[in-house]
Amino acid sequence: MKVNWETFWIRIVEATGETITMVLGTLVFSSIIGMALGILLFTTREGNILENRFISALLNFFINIIRPIPFIILLFVLSPVTREVIGTTIGTAAAIFPMTIAASFVVARVVENNLISIDPGVIEAAEAMGASPRQIIFTVLIPEALGPLILGLTFVSVGLIDFSAVAGTVGGGGLGHVAMTHGYQRFDSSVMFVTVIILIILVQLAQWIGNFLSKKVMRR
Repeated sequence: MKVNWETFWIRIVEATGETITMVLGTLVFSSIIGMALGILLFTTREGNILENRFISALLNFFINIIRPIPFIILLFVLSPVTREVIGTTIGTAAAIFPMTIAASFVVARVVENNLISIDPGVIEAAEAMGASPRQIIFTVLIPEALGPLILGLTFVSVGLIDFSAVAGTVGGGGLGHVAMTHGYQRFDSSVMFVTVIILIILVQLAQWIGNFLSKKVMRR
C-alpha cells in the first residue's frame, strides 16, 4: 500500500526530528565520555605526563574489542543492558544508549590521535614552567588540538547519522524506522528515496557546520 504524501509528510518531519535527537544526544554523551577516555589514553602512554602502562593497556584492549564490532550486532549484544538501563529497547532513548557506547570508543581514538600530533616541546615547556598534569590537559592539550578535534567529531557525527538509520531499522525510531516499515516492507520506493535524500542533507549539514567551526577555531 502506497503512502498518502499529503498526510505522510508529518511522519517524515517527526522521524527527522527523532534522527536529529539521536545524533545530537549521542554526540553530546559520547564526546564527554570519549574525550575523557582519549585524554586518558594519551596521558597514560609511555613517557607521558600520567604514564601508567596498566591503564593504557586496559583502555586499548577494550577499545580494540568494541570498535571492530558492527553496530547492528552491538545493538543486539547490548539489548539486555539497554533494557536494564533505559527500561526498553524500543524508541529514541533506547537507541541513544548503544550509540553512545559505540561512538565513545571511536571518539576516544580520534582524540588520542589528535593529541599525539601536538608538538612534544609544547608539553615539555609547560612542565618546565611547573604546570600540573591537570593544567597541561586543560590549558595546553585541549586548546592545541581543538581545531582538529572538531573535524574529528564532525567525522563521528556523520557516522552517527548512519548509526541512527541502522538503529531505526530495529525499533529505534527516526528515518531508518520509516524507511524500513513504510518503504522497504511496503515496497514503496518513494519513501526510500525521500529518507535517503534527507539523510544526505543531514550529512552535508553536519559536515558544513564542522568545517565552519574548525576554521573559526584554527584562525584564532
